[in-house]
Amino acid sequence: MKNKNLKALTLPELKAFLTSLGMKQYRANQVYQWLYQKGADSFDDMTNLSKEERHTLNEKACISNLILVKRQTASDGTEKYLFELEDGNRIESVLIPDEDRLTLCISTQVGCAMGCKFCLTGKGGLKRNLEAYEIVDQVIAVRRLLNKRITNIVLMGMGEPLANYDNTISALRILLNEKALNFSNRKVTLSTAGLIPQIDKLGKEGITVNLAISLNATTDDVRNKIMPINKKYPIKELIAACKRFPLPKRRRITFEYVMLKSINDTKEDAERLCRLLKGIPCKVNLIPFNEYQGCEFKKPDEEAIERFREILIDHHIMAITRKSKGADILAACGQLRGETINNP
Repeated sequence: MKNKNLKALTLPELKAFLTSLGMKQYRANQVYQWLYQKGADSFDDMTNLSKEERHTLNEKACISNLILVKRQTASDGTEKYLFELEDGNRIESVLIPDEDRLTLCISTQVGCAMGCKFCLTGKGGLKRNLEAYEIVDQVIAVRRLLNKRITNIVLMGMGEPLANYDNTISALRILLNEKALNFSNRKVTLSTAGLIPQIDKLGKEGITVNLAISLNATTDDVRNKIMPINKKYPIKELIAACKRFPLPKRRRITFEYVMLKSINDTKEDAERLCRLLKGIPCKVNLIPFNEYQGCEFKKPDEEAIERFREILIDHHIMAITRKSKGADILAACGQLRGETINNP
């Protein structure tokens, strides 16, 4: 029988499992701390367990770890990590340094089923959901490689987090748990293409994280063409879901807006966006399109981007033009793809 992966267990499940092995229940808290806070990759590291207990765990259990296949560093300091999973599938994570922040962008699926036309990640379709421990293991693996404190987590890598709802929520609980990775909920952001039922469910889940909406258009006609999910959940309904999403005081929803030349970058688009977002505590991240070989879209010129941003600011909407980072190693927004076994 295959050994039980302890990272696949909740703390109550871990307590029950260790008790079944004849260990004291309090050992679960110690093991949990070793797994997440200390990042142990071997039971032999767990020095406050007896030699006999470590021997038992080596016989009956295991600790999952991602296999690092490739690590690339961009000219701006952004790092991309290619990890292999137990079944041979591969995912990518991106570390983004920015002044006093060190942000890790993590994946929630192998591939993506959303089919956004401007996104390289979705070109290969969806392979499978990640397990909760595979989502969390990206943080543990990068932290171990860096030996530095990661300050922020964004669930914006490969996949749609809310399409893998249960595993994403389980991973968030571990990220936020003070006995586990202990991230502040202000430092964790979940990005979605707009799955309305799951947005509503998240609002009732009892987990507080920052919500980012990948909007990218101001009319259904344009959004239908570049984001097929809009045919199921159109803009008006998505904005209504954002208005009813429970926000703690002084929190905002982030709207991500990938700017595509001559498609969604006009003065009229900016003015429509202002009307759409009226009454929502929000900020807008303007993301000039990151071009890649064979893509049909182009990045707008700087004047168009700045004109767009100024219109938002004139309407008292916080708007930031996000600098493209890691584009020279295909680590920028929308460029993750996960290399195949035959294409390392």
